[in-house]
Amino acid sequence: MAFYNKLGSLLRQSVSQSSSLPMGSMMNSSRFMSTNKLFIGGLSYSTDDQSLKQAFDAYGEVVEARVITDRDTGRSRGFGFVNFTEAEAANSAMSAMDGQELQGRNIRVSLANERPSAPRAYNDSYRGGGGYGGGGRGGDY
Repeated sequence: MAFYNKLGSLLRQSVSQSSSLPMGSMMNSSRFMSTNKLFIGGLSYSTDDQSLKQAFDAYGEVVEARVITDRDTGRSRGFGFVNFTEAEAANSAMSAMDGQELQGRNIRVSLANERPSAPRAYNDSYRGGGGYGGGGRGGDY
């Protein structure tokens, strides 16, 4: 949500400073905005929060480093997130660490995407049949 607030304030500021700018240039400026949160993929199952934090500490102050675990088994799911205090630190860490080896695995580092605010309902994405009455019937009978 903070990203959208930042984006909105940047667009408002751009419009107030110069209303003669074409809309395309304002949209390009928003594309270069950065975030402080990185997605880290391809982690070794032995990587924990502390070792992930230590790997990224060299690039700036890490607010939080979290390896995502399976809720049933407690085992790492092979990805995590690192939050920095400053966007510049996140960008330099992303440039330096993407494709590098961490605990025997080459990791992928990219900007984290905002997660939708509401959980997705199962029936919204899948309209299959099942149960009594089945699914939709197509064609002529």
